Amino acid sequence: MANADQMQYDERNIQVLEGLEPVRKRPGMYIGDTDFKGFHHLFNEIIDNAIDEAMAGRCDEILVTLHPDDVISVADNGVGIPVGPHPVKGISTLEVVMTVLHAGGKFGEGGGYKVSGGLHGVGMSCVNALSESFISDVYRDGSHWQMRFERGVPTSGLVQLEATTRHGTTQTFKPDRTIFGDKIHFHPETITGRLRELAYLNKNVKIIFHDELTDETETYHYTGGLVSFVEKLNTLKDPLHAPLYVYRERDDIQVEMALQYNDGYQETLFAYANNIHTIDGGTHVSGFRTAMTRVLNAYARKNNLLKEKDANFVGDDVREGLTVVISVKLPEPQFESQTKVKLRNMEMEGIVNSIVGEGLADFLEENPGTGRKIIDKALTASRARSAARKAMDLERKSALESSTSLPGKLADCRSKDASACEIFLVEGDSAGGSAKKARNSMFQAVLPLRGVVLNVERARLDRILGNREIADMIRAIGSGIITGAPSGEDEENGGNSTFNLEKRRYDRVIIMTDADVDGAHIRTLLLTLFFRYMQPLIEHGHVFIAQPPLFGVKHGKETKYAMTEEELNTLVKDLPKRGVTVMRYKGLGEMDADELAETAMDPKTRRLVRVELEDAVKADEIFTTLMGDAVAPRRDFIARYAQEVTNLDI
Repeated sequence: MANADQMQYDERNIQVLEGLEPVRKRPGMYIGDTDFKGFHHLFNEIIDNAIDEAMAGRCDEILVTLHPDDVISVADNGVGIPVGPHPVKGISTLEVVMTVLHAGGKFGEGGGYKVSGGLHGVGMSCVNALSESFISDVYRDGSHWQMRFERGVPTSGLVQLEATTRHGTTQTFKPDRTIFGDKIHFHPETITGRLRELAYLNKNVKIIFHDELTDETETYHYTGGLVSFVEKLNTLKDPLHAPLYVYRERDDIQVEMALQYNDGYQETLFAYANNIHTIDGGTHVSGFRTAMTRVLNAYARKNNLLKEKDANFVGDDVREGLTVVISVKLPEPQFESQTKVKLRNMEMEGIVNSIVGEGLADFLEENPGTGRKIIDKALTASRARSAARKAMDLERKSALESSTSLPGKLADCRSKDASACEIFLVEGDSAGGSAKKARNSMFQAVLPLRGVVLNVERARLDRILGNREIADMIRAIGSGIITGAPSGEDEENGGNSTFNLEKRRYDRVIIMTDADVDGAHIRTLLLTLFFRYMQPLIEHGHVFIAQPPLFGVKHGKETKYAMTEEELNTLVKDLPKRGVTVMRYKGLGEMDADELAETAMDPKTRRLVRVELEDAVKADEIFTTLMGDAVAPRRDFIARYAQEVTNLDI
């Protein structure tokens, strides 16, 4: 029975949030979350505004500076934000832009930008609202103007400072720790990853990054644009031909693409709309994929490379070993959300399909030798896909014939609420046995893995799906794998992805391996699988690494644990007592159930590291380096980073 307070609901219960209060009240609605991604999304909003100036043809240089204490500034040499009185609000236009939601110069034909990444007028004001301090410096009309804010509220009026010939805007801000907490910090690698791709996408802009913490400066300027981008992505692979570049405009829409096949098995695709990385694709990606399948089928039929009895290629066949970057710029993009992960404009599918199709058809006619190489690769992929399909059919048949569709060695949890459940992928049967005893069976599942997992970087899909350990993981996790286009894209042309994030059976997939070289190797193999075939699990924060300790220090009935030798020395120093025993754990199987539960499995005491995809381009390069066929780049990588190793098991 509800009490009187619970029953009360009248006019006093209706709240009206003024100004930027909605942003501070519900920041996740505007920046996705208040974790690592949301923290860096603040920077993305500000750099995107500077890039919008470049796309408008008013800026050719941007300076980004990382200051101490997580303060960051972005300076462009554009025309500067207008500072005069706003005709409607009656206050400085700069103040309007910084403090009013849905205020900006990017709405329709009357705006100051033909194309831009920020369209809702909430980016700058959101960052201001979520910043402990924000300083706007504007250089225009011969003067330097400045305005200061704290948590979205002006702390000074618009101040006119010295005369200057400089022009542009400098935005300096510090994220609000009352929103984001004290543990998150700006990662230079994440920042430079974004700056690098922006420089590739905008070849006429020079972007400079200065890190005051290390006093290092890097300049990003790629006159080759997307061609340079594709060549960079294929640096550690063996390309089959020179890159194909396409650039065409239609109805105020710009479509730019560069592609190049290599002799590998993976498709590497980066898609952008108005410089925004659309990680979940969208209509521009589906248009591109449809064009690829359509044109290559037509070319193969025309040149009798596909016989009359042969089935048409499907999307998977023509995308094996394909590296492509596609960038579209359009006046009114419609994104899935404020965080802009998927493009929704329906007209883009047909436009991109047409432009890419024309460019690819011309390229194939002009380069018949390359065309033959591409078709031969697709034919080989088609045969492998057929074998993979048989493997999947056998897997489904085996699952249906068994009493359960889940792997027999999976110790599943009792709860069916995926959002509350987690699965541990454990190295070896011995550790698996300890983990099964240590777990909370209500919400924790355990899947032991035998032996070394297959390196998917060097294998085709048919071999991957035929691997028992990988097949068991796929069945247990439940979300499937990405074998082609994302769900809903290019289905009539064979995009047959079986991956669906919503069908995952666990909210956390936790890799738990021994703290030695073999354990690190298995962990890397599993991460390669997730990155190549289940990447949305990583992108949406569902993959973790357990951090079991290297040492246990026992004194009487008390045991304390250390992750490193430094922690061990501190523990031993804090205990200069008789009867202290130091244990070195070479494997999880050496721990009893209580030790394993306390150190790696109990949510109250364990240490987990979430796997973050900070820089997708850099991640692709690292996985290719470490897990690919080429030996020399791997040797160079090891030599370069050898001095940074903190725990070496010899």
